[in-house]
Amino acid sequence: MPSEPGAESAVRPDFSEKSRFKTAPKTTVKLTNLLKVEPKKEQEAIAEIKAEANQGFSFELLESSWKEFAEQRKKFQAEFQMLSQPIELNETQVIVHLLNPVQETMLTGLKSELTTFLRDKLKNSSIQVIGELREVDEKKMKYTDRDKFEFLLDKNPLIKEMKERLGLDTDF
Repeated sequence: MPSEPGAESAVRPDFSEKSRFKTAPKTTVKLTNLLKVEPKKEQEAIAEIKAEANQGFSFELLESSWKEFAEQRKKFQAEFQMLSQPIELNETQVIVHLLNPVQETMLTGLKSELTTFLRDKLKNSSIQVIGELREVDEKKMKYTDRDKFEFLLDKNPLIKEMKERLGLDTDF
């Protein structure tokens, strides 16, 4: 059954050379126009962010935020122990007193998370956390009677006179 020549062209789309290369009118948006912000609004926005980001805080507020973070890390006993160490505040630097190099390594791994938490909590983007290794006075354990006697003698020299008068012997 032959169909009419006009009917075929109505059903099929026109793929002739002229119709294939037709383009839509150019409506290109420049990216630089999208990024342009009025200078006053931009400066106000930056000043507002800086004002919000650097609010002042007290040592008490820092300490409570520090303890809150430590409570979150309580399931990690070693980290919790390190976060329980004394801290100092020097302007915006938080100095953690560490007991050994292992804690220093632990703090390095935890520092970014801790700093982010404190900055968000205290609304101050200039907070830094620094670990400082402190020497701990190692107390010599007094095991023998002689060691115990010498320790007491250092506290009170009259004990030596009492020992001699009573004729006591520390080395039994």
